[in-house]
Amino acid sequence: MTRLTLPLLIGALILSGCGRLGDSGWNPLAWGPGRAQSDTLTPEGGYAGARDPRPSVPQIIATEWQPLTDGRLLVVRGFAPYKGYHSADLVRAELRPGDQLQPDADGVLRLRFVAVPPAADATPLPADPVTDPITVALPFSALRLSRISAIQIEAADRVITLTR
Repeated sequence: MTRLTLPLLIGALILSGCGRLGDSGWNPLAWGPGRAQSDTLTPEGGYAGARDPRPSVPQIIATEWQPLTDGRLLVVRGFAPYKGYHSADLVRAELRPGDQLQPDADGVLRLRFVAVPPAADATPLPADPVTDPITVALPFSALRLSRISAIQIEAADRVITLTR
């Protein structure tokens, strides 16, 4: 019995290396030069075509700055002709790697006001601009605001530019 234990353990170890963890260092078939590793997480096609799939909010009603302890709060209100828009957000107009709230080289931060419309099979109920606004807020620290000269907010109907 003891003579059989050691070969069984060695066999089990070899089989476990060849199983689900096939890319591990225990797999004898993976020994050798190996595959080339990529040094970046950038997608093969790059970031140029990447864009948030949500459509822009149909109309911007108002934008305003509200003071915070260390910075300001950007509040944007929009309106859609039907009730049911959800998951509203301010996203970069063009996605790029790194900090999404970093301004472009010219100091302008370009944002899109997006939201998910109601389901196509739902009966649309008309919305009232007074009681059914779509509101989004985005905080900015004083340090981040010092790097931004202007903020452009794009919706379906127009682009609004806020300067400091």
